[in-house]
This record gives sequence, C-alpha cells and structure tokens, in this order.
Amino acid sequence: MMSFQPSCWSEHGELTAVMLCAPSKLDVPDLKTAENVQWSAAVSHTQAMESFMELKETIQQAGVHVIDYATHLLADAQHLSEQLLNRYFVRDLACVFGNRMLPGAAGSSIRRPEYGHAHTLLQKWFPQHFMPAKESSYVLEFGDVMVLNRDAVLINIGVRTTRQGVEQIKNSIFEAGFSEIGIIDLPRSSDTLHLDMNCNIANNDVVIAKSFMRYFPIQVITPSATRFDMTEQFFNRHGFELYWLETYNTIPDINFLNLNPETLLVSKKATKQHFKAHPKLQKKNIVEIDGTELEKGGGGIRCMTLPLVRKSV
Repeated sequence: MMSFQPSCWSEHGELTAVMLCAPSKLDVPDLKTAENVQWSAAVSHTQAMESFMELKETIQQAGVHVIDYATHLLADAQHLSEQLLNRYFVRDLACVFGNRMLPGAAGSSIRRPEYGHAHTLLQKWFPQHFMPAKESSYVLEFGDVMVLNRDAVLINIGVRTTRQGVEQIKNSIFEAGFSEIGIIDLPRSSDTLHLDMNCNIANNDVVIAKSFMRYFPIQVITPSATRFDMTEQFFNRHGFELYWLETYNTIPDINFLNLNPETLLVSKKATKQHFKAHPKLQKKNIVEIDGTELEKGGGGIRCMTLPLVRKSV
C-alpha cells in the first residue's frame, strides 16, 4: 500500500502525486517501422529516456511525488513491460474520480499487456479505492476523459472508447459524487484520437479547444435523466469559458498538464502565443520540457501522466 490515497476532483488543482512510466527499451529504427506501430517517426530509446528523465525531474522539482510503475513490476512482468512501446502513455490506464480509481480497457491490442501490469499494482497500492473491472469486453481509454469539477465529467466516445465502456463506469462515477456525465462523439482520426487531443483545461475557468468542437452536441447524463447541450453551453454551465483555437499543432498545443492553478507544464514545441493572447492565461507560469522524442509516439505530456492526488479547489 502507498502512504497516500487517491483523490482528484478537477484537472487544475495542485498536483501532489502522479504515476509515470519510463519508455520502452526498444528503438523504433525507421519510418516504416514507426508507421506500422502507428508512430510518426523513428525513435531512439536513449533520446526518449533523456526526455522522460526531464519530464520526471521537472515534475519532482514542482514538489510532486512521482511513481514510475515499471520499477515496481515483478521480474517476468518487467521483462515484458520493457518491450511495450506505448507503456509510457499512462493516462489511459486508469482515472481517479473523486476518491475512486477506475480501470481503463485498451482500445488497441498492442496496449493490452500494460493495462494488466498497471492494474495489478494499483489494486495492491490502493485496495480500498481501486475498483477492478467486472468484465473485460468493453473499451475505454482515459485520455478520453476529463474531470471538470466536483459536479461534471466529460467523456469522448470515438477511436479508443466506446459507449459500452461509458456504461460500464457511469454508475461508479455517480457513486463517487459527480452529478453529470457529458458524452461527446468526436471525429475518428489520428489527430482526434482522444479527448485530450481536442481540448484541455488551462485555468479554473478556461478550456482551450479546437474550434470545430463548437459544432458538436454533448449528451448530458444524470442519475435520473438525459438531455443535450452544445459544447460551449455545457462548459459555460460548469463555469468554463471556451478559448477556441483556429490554428494549432495538436499534441504540443493541446496536450499539456496543470501542475497547480498557476503553472502549466508544456512541450517546448507548444505555441506560447496561445497562452499570451488570452487575458486569463497571460500570467500563467509556463514550464517547458523537450518532449519531442516521446511525442513521436502519438501523445503529449498529459498522455504521459496519471494524476493520483490533486488538492481540492
């Protein structure tokens, strides 16, 4: 068991504990191989580890307790884990809703082993809070989920998350204390793979989002009813202004992490002008890391971090 218990009620409260995973020990030697594993370019393990260590050390310097789950695996599991290319995208594996942690289910067969590895450890560390899956036939990756505040959760059903997956966890989310689940169905493409490649919370009252999302309805589910809002209406009702981006570089511009209410951890490739242009974001402390080698795997900083504890706001 860990010395702390999971607790997350938002995406922007002060992060105090997070789970990471070092990248695989394998190189992706050329573009053809990268394309076959759905990456964008060849990757050097040495350079990927350098990027990972910068990520880990930067988060630790912010006073956050960091757990690299791969270092806790037993020998046989560790040997397999070291060969799993996508294992460092830990956000998809599980999610903390209030004081409950729910397991994800891989939407791609290449990722299935890492889910089992992580879930075994999470159940061991947090036996009173981790809720193991009752079935294995659903698909749900938590890059498609955002905990907006104590009332609402937003989930995208798309490439890696199904409606069946939402049905599997919705009662647990309500039981955790949330009153609404918003369901959006975004386009299915490599540039819109998960919800956090389309929008992200940048402040306690600001959401950065790709401009096309304004045209999508959100189905709002409560324990007793269902209805529809448009995206902006849904966010506004929960206290968020939408900051629409017309132009963007998907991974570095959208996929960042809130370290605390004043600080964003972003890629060095992020367009800093986006933050400077919004009056509520101009005074943000922007901390940069070079995640270029890791981003070739198709995800960014948010994808690589699984918040375990955030202070309530």
